[in-house]
Amino acid sequence: MQEPQMQEMNLTEHLTELRKRIIITLGTFLAALCGAFVYVEQIYLWLTRDLDGKLQVLGPTDVLWVYFMIAGVFAIAVTIPVAGFQVWRFVAPGLRPIERTTALGYIPALAVLFVVGLAFGYFVIYPMVLTFLNSLSGNFVTAYTAEKYFRFMINMTVPFGVLFEMPVIVMFLTSLGLLNPKRLAKVRKVAYLLLTIVAVTITPPDLVSDILVIIPLFLLYEISIGLSRVVYRKRIEKLEAVGE
Repeated sequence: MQEPQMQEMNLTEHLTELRKRIIITLGTFLAALCGAFVYVEQIYLWLTRDLDGKLQVLGPTDVLWVYFMIAGVFAIAVTIPVAGFQVWRFVAPGLRPIERTTALGYIPALAVLFVVGLAFGYFVIYPMVLTFLNSLSGNFVTAYTAEKYFRFMINMTVPFGVLFEMPVIVMFLTSLGLLNPKRLAKVRKVAYLLLTIVAVTITPPDLVSDILVIIPLFLLYEISIGLSRVVYRKRIEKLEAVGE
């Protein structure tokens, strides 16, 4: 396949190209949303398989809203690699051939890591937090509404899908020369502080839950630094090989 050629584009052409990429991304999301909506009832039954009874709804639109939330998460997972490819197509004319090839290889990892993050949130963090909160409700009659139950579930899973994108985003930016491992190591303390704030915000107020979330986030950052070193070294070697 022939490499895309460098092109000089004026502001109007840039905006036209950007609009095209946004339309394709939104179209993919809507198509994936419709596709997920076909099976959303089966997905709902699977997600509520461990509940003793049925969830309550307080209004006729609650069911539709819950189904849209569920379908929306699956649509986002499908759209992420398409959105990544559209971003690549938009910035590709301004990249070196080596950078274009390298950046393209990271796109499949975006979808994989998002799903891995969702799985981590759903199978590890979500049941841990739910169990803790249920332990506090011994003196109360608990009756979950479908809307609040799934809003809570999404809040416990989707952020991890986003956070698990960190390694591939760092690799992508390193391949473009926008990041390097020395810079990432230099801001490690600030990054740890921000990740700690995120962990404390999304977990119950107990030390064990905080630690169980903080440790994976710190490991993700250290993995990101390690991968950045590998990408940075390979980038330098390739640039030297072509004399740039």
